[in-house]
Amino acid sequence: MNIVVCIKQVPDAESVKWDHKTGTLIRDGVKSVINPFDYHAIEAALTLKDKLGAKVTAVTMGPPQAQDAIREAMSLGVDEGVVVSDRAFAGADTLATTYTLAQAIGKLDSVDAVFCGKQAIDGDTAQVGPGLAVRLGFPCVTYVGGMDIINDGKGLRLKRMTEQGYDIVEVEFPVVLTVLSCLNTPRVPSLKGKMRAKKAQIPMWSAEDIGAEPDKIGLAGSPTKVHSTYIPKFEAKREFLEGDPEEQAEALVQRLKEAGII
Repeated sequence: MNIVVCIKQVPDAESVKWDHKTGTLIRDGVKSVINPFDYHAIEAALTLKDKLGAKVTAVTMGPPQAQDAIREAMSLGVDEGVVVSDRAFAGADTLATTYTLAQAIGKLDSVDAVFCGKQAIDGDTAQVGPGLAVRLGFPCVTYVGGMDIINDGKGLRLKRMTEQGYDIVEVEFPVVLTVLSCLNTPRVPSLKGKMRAKKAQIPMWSAEDIGAEPDKIGLAGSPTKVHSTYIPKFEAKREFLEGDPEEQAEALVQRLKEAGII
């Protein structure tokens, strides 16, 4: 069994920078970390590896520094990893991103399952997992909060969380899953894993390497455009209401009506 886990390096929230001309995040020189939800995707993939003897490959799209994310994933137990990196990928929206990742996954051996975190904390779209499933032609189950192996390792019974509760879904491989943090508790890296990850050779694939069409990647392949950005301003004022309780209550009601709240 071959499993792919898609991970993403995201800017550290404390050092985020923004390019107001292009409407994109500036990632070069900014401290980055693995997207928090992706740790749970890694753990889910490793759980299947432990139980079914699967091979797990981590795939990420990003600048050369994304190798650090792959090495961290390998220190946790992921077998191999690849960074899809090319300046032509810059500014990609979710449509271009899923195309690029699907092209990269297509270069790997036959894939039985793809795990993704629920969403990335920088974009918050939750679109890459489902979009990737469409690209690959795999069924997709999102918001997975529980997972059991069924049919002698040929499928999974999943708890898909909803606003009303949860659904129980049974699916056979191949499949794309997006997972929630409640699914598991990510393991910590072992010393052996750290040493192996440090020595590992991480391949980097360009747009040419994955056979990407120029008009389907980066800004050129992204129909979603950011026209402007701004930092919201929060203004507040404080007013003391005088008088006896009835007068204060009447004044408060009046203020709420003036504000359009009631």
